[in-house]
Amino acid sequence: MTAEHLAAILKLAEAGKAEDGWLKLGQNTLTLHTAFNGAPLSLSRIEEVKQAGPLVYARGSRGETHVVCLDDVFAGTIEASREKGGRKAGFV
Repeated sequence: MTAEHLAAILKLAEAGKAEDGWLKLGQNTLTLHTAFNGAPLSLSRIEEVKQAGPLVYARGSRGETHVVCLDDVFAGTIEASREKGGRKAGFV
């Protein structure tokens, strides 16, 4: 992935500036699809992203922080927040 590709994904996700260079996704979450030497890894429910040179830092909804090389990321999927609508499980 290129820096321009990542910037386009974050723009579509409506990412806004947070402290220390992080970009907060607000109403959306992000899945980053990565692969290295044929081994795939999907980082899901990402709420904040930060790029520092060739590295991408991604904070998940459960407080975990992932660090991956930008060259190993090949796609991103933007998921709408559950708050934006849709059906909820159970009887309401």
